[in-house]
Amino acid sequence: MKKLDLSGLKCPLPVLRTRKALLRLSPGDQLQVVCTDLLATIDIPNLIRETGDVLEQQAHDGHQLIFRIRKG
Repeated sequence: MKKLDLSGLKCPLPVLRTRKALLRLSPGDQLQVVCTDLLATIDIPNLIRETGDVLEQQAHDGHQLIFRIRKG
């Protein structure tokens, strides 16, 4: 599983960097994204709907947001 730590970045950087990372993955690969910008709770699920990938998990751990995405 590839991990992407985007802590401290503000919108739109988390979603832009997530999109870029997803482009480099092969179908079935997983990406874990960690960020702190609360707008990512809206932006990243919207990105996943747009790309056709799968959001397997979304969690809020204290001040961090964690997304686990599987490349479709």
